[in-house]
Amino acid sequence: MKKQWFLHVLAVLLLGLLVACGGGEESGGDDEGSESSNENGTEETADNGDGEQKRHAFVFKNTGNPYGEKIMEGFETAINETGGEAILRSPDQPTVEGQIQIIEELIAQQVDSISVSANDYDGLQPVLTKAMNQGIQVLSADSAVNGDSRTVHINQADPEAIGRTLVQAVAEMMENEGQFAILSATSQASNQNLWIEWMGTELENEEYADMELVEVAYGDDLRDKSVSETEALLQSYPDLKAIVAPTTVGIAAASKVITDKELQGEVLVTGLGLPSEMAEYISNGVSPWMYLWNPLDVGYLTGYAANALVEEEITGEVGETFEAGDLEGPFEVTESDDGIEILLGDPFQFDPENIDEWKDIY
Repeated sequence: MKKQWFLHVLAVLLLGLLVACGGGEESGGDDEGSESSNENGTEETADNGDGEQKRHAFVFKNTGNPYGEKIMEGFETAINETGGEAILRSPDQPTVEGQIQIIEELIAQQVDSISVSANDYDGLQPVLTKAMNQGIQVLSADSAVNGDSRTVHINQADPEAIGRTLVQAVAEMMENEGQFAILSATSQASNQNLWIEWMGTELENEEYADMELVEVAYGDDLRDKSVSETEALLQSYPDLKAIVAPTTVGIAAASKVITDKELQGEVLVTGLGLPSEMAEYISNGVSPWMYLWNPLDVGYLTGYAANALVEEEITGEVGETFEAGDLEGPFEVTESDDGIEILLGDPFQFDPENIDEWKDIY
């Protein structure tokens, strides 16, 4: 009897041991699966060192804007290189209300950083302050918000240099005489307004005494409205000699209108444009030359700056420096009249000599 009882207990123990061994083998299979995903980059790419992938958002002015699409493409590339997740959002129309709604959603998602190309200099302050109070790093890029609304601004080029350069360019085209107009984006766009302000400062010089700025029109960075505003300028000012459009949407729209109306040589266009969109108009003489920086680089630098802030490589103190991937650095945190900023570089001139080199790039 005792022997039977002993054998029964031994059988139960052996059965338990087998079950335990089987469970161990199943667990080991799960671990191997995790190691396999690491080798494929799935886990390691998402891990920023604390076991949690950082999420960085970029909010541009509006959808359907080729310039903005390039900025966000550069931003996404940088965030991918740093191992984070890029979230790209834009309202359908270039309004502050649309951006506020998106930023509220991003706050609710508890993203790590929000970068914004603003539709309004002051209008985003309440929602961006809310984001910062919840520990989210806030940056502006391309089109700034006021200094109290963000930690740093990524400035594509020195605003004074842009404004003065555009006046010098149109003056040379007009031989310092005649009427010209400005076709801007929205009336609230901080970058446009600052450039136009510096254009006005440059125009105060005596050498421009015979030039007349007849109007600043606003196409709201919408193609159809920019076309309508250009047509209205041509109708209102029959002696107009040039249009300066410090917006990629505006310069392409104005150039198309003048080309369609066969006004090459009569009304000249310059400003800030994408080489891919302006190659035709530089080649046909409507725009003798124009300027821009690489919007891919604007977004790319923004992405690296956002990551540097989240990882506490920088805090936004003047004098701090950081590297930004493939861009030639280091980049320094500086102070301007508008607050803390990081400067990308100087604008570049595109003309018939070099436009073919750049039109297939961006």
